[in-house]
Amino acid sequence: SRGIGKAVAFSLAGEGVDIAICAREEKPLAKTSKDLSDTFGTNVYFQTADTKDTDSINDFVSSTINRLGKIDILINNAAAPGGLVIGPLETADPEKLLSDIDTKVVGYLRASKAIAPHMKQLGWGRIINIAGLAARSGGTISGMRNIALTHLTKTLSGELGPYGINVNLVHPGATRTERTKPLQQKISENEGVSLDELEKRSSLSVDVRRMIDASEVANVVTFLASPLSSAVTGEAIAAGGGVGPAVFP
Repeated sequence: SRGIGKAVAFSLAGEGVDIAICAREEKPLAKTSKDLSDTFGTNVYFQTADTKDTDSINDFVSSTINRLGKIDILINNAAAPGGLVIGPLETADPEKLLSDIDTKVVGYLRASKAIAPHMKQLGWGRIINIAGLAARSGGTISGMRNIALTHLTKTLSGELGPYGINVNLVHPGATRTERTKPLQQKISENEGVSLDELEKRSSLSVDVRRMIDASEVANVVTFLASPLSSAVTGEAIAAGGGVGPAVFP
């Protein structure tokens, strides 16, 4: 209903895909659903659900199939950016970390498990997990979620590939969403720097020297969701504009 997930929904709807979206809060879901329908005239179904709740995920999947007829594409996109546990070690809360992992790693597993039998019957499917570039650098304890998702993605790819189901992962970096401007304004006020200077400073470690927009991440996801991505599965693909000097062969 927000951020990258919303951008992906709009990108797919623009390609003529019928859309089902879920989140924990009904009000933003209803607004996004109306915006999608008004913009594209596509079929849109929405329902509140929580990736930490197996029953709610199973119900969302079955309800979506009843409403739309089938599910070809699953986009797993959940959890707070950066996670609940940053550090240092002395203040790290193990219970919050477990909640992070339950929402994102186990949550993506729940959704994939619920949908995979249906995709097997179809003989075709795309599962795309949204993780994060914290998987490729240290500094945040909750970043371990994204490493775990890389492993889950490859494991599911091997299991589901023979059924025509491709499973991939997208690592966004710092991404511009509707939450970015208020956050930047707060940082600007606290640190006494202009918004332009803050933007420039935050882009120095990015090859394209700017923040990537959520719509650009959505473009990558939309390609992976399409038949054009038939040769790509089990991969972790960065969509951060070229973050850092590391090489990943």
